[in-house]
Amino acid sequence: MASTAHQPSNSPVQSSDVADAGAKGVPKDNGKPNVPREKRPNYAQIHSRPLPIDVYPLPAFIPHNPLSIVRVAIALISQTLWPPISPLVIHEAYFSSQTLSIHVTDPQSVRALWEQGFWGKGSLSRSEPRWLDMEKRKRGLKAMQTSEEYTAQRRRERRQFKLERARLEREAIEEQRRAEARLAEASSLDATGNDAEPTTSDGVVQTEALISKVDAASMSEPEFVPADDDVTKETEEDLVAESSVEDGPFEIQNQEHLQLTMEEAFFLSYALGALKVERQGIHQSSSQLLRLFCASSTFSTLQSPQTLEEVLPRTPIFGNPIAPDNPFLLKYVVFHHFRSLGWVVRANIKFAVDFLLYNRGPAFSHAEFAVMVLPSYSHPYWSETTERREECKKKESRDWWWLHRVNRVQGLAHKSLMLVYVEVPPPWDKGGQSQDGKLDVGDILKRYKVREFVLGRWTPNRHRG
Repeated sequence: MASTAHQPSNSPVQSSDVADAGAKGVPKDNGKPNVPREKRPNYAQIHSRPLPIDVYPLPAFIPHNPLSIVRVAIALISQTLWPPISPLVIHEAYFSSQTLSIHVTDPQSVRALWEQGFWGKGSLSRSEPRWLDMEKRKRGLKAMQTSEEYTAQRRRERRQFKLERARLEREAIEEQRRAEARLAEASSLDATGNDAEPTTSDGVVQTEALISKVDAASMSEPEFVPADDDVTKETEEDLVAESSVEDGPFEIQNQEHLQLTMEEAFFLSYALGALKVERQGIHQSSSQLLRLFCASSTFSTLQSPQTLEEVLPRTPIFGNPIAPDNPFLLKYVVFHHFRSLGWVVRANIKFAVDFLLYNRGPAFSHAEFAVMVLPSYSHPYWSETTERREECKKKESRDWWWLHRVNRVQGLAHKSLMLVYVEVPPPWDKGGQSQDGKLDVGDILKRYKVREFVLGRWTPNRHRG
């Protein structure tokens, strides 16, 4: 099996399976025309590669088909004798001591890392690096719709749909009350003996028509009709954009870069070999990156943005031993575990957890699991002395209210909380007294074990039988 890095396509692919929101020019019940919804990109084709490497898998083995064994053997022999040749592309990045993250500035590398595995986030965007497209749309230039703009549009559509549905419901209730009042008045006249004309059911018919409209609006997809404020705002923005475009042709410089977490950068560099990280102009090996990230994860609070760059060169990174329960090591073991199983792992502090697990990626669905990393000191080494036992117990201790708060947040966000316990081994680093400080990263990762525990929040209104 051969693997190489891969670059994304230059032109975005538009999806043809997303239908328009409605026919253009067909009026709605309120007299306003439907606005066709802009087509979204074909994310299934853009993100067809789960990793930034080319993979050549073997044919599937079918137990009830003996010929499948022959196909697997032929493919294995052919790939061994004549391995597939494809261009090897290794992306460049550098370690930022101010943000304690890894920055990727090459535009092609930025698109490749995002489209092939959802790595990192845009420095000026919420998630996907689309600042340049948003800036072009603000200035009136043609650009593809961003995910943030699509989300905002959908929220406005839902808000307008709810307001329209509430208005129809109020009109139906008022019409029903007027119809009942007319029926009551007619019945009172009949009771007095007056010859009253038989009442018609126009009010009831109109009420039923309004109720049918409410039901139809609830079942159909809402169409976005911009409010007066939105129209005014968009008109003002268009005028500003047109005036800026009329000044003459100009080119917008992309001021955004891709920010990778230390776990993502180490996985791309060590596990996939698709990334080279440099620090102060020097490319770092896997051992150097491991020591650098471990030292950065335990660094104390900075007093100024320049302190870390001044302190790290003086820190004996290759002389101090790495603690087996280093925060970076614990988080990377969990990151490596789930990434190897095919999950898209994203760092997230918004929901008070360490990671979020996506089935395919944030462009396709919401995260299914929220992961909280916890150390576990079950090895006999940590209970040999009273001091070790007390220190480990202090690190492991979590009160009930902590668990209740975290689980409640995940329940409100419709995510399942997963507690991942990492078995901490005895100290394995003897100080790194060697001149180069090389480490066997594979042997180190084998010492750690992961235990998963999914915790569900029981609510009476959802789980009653």
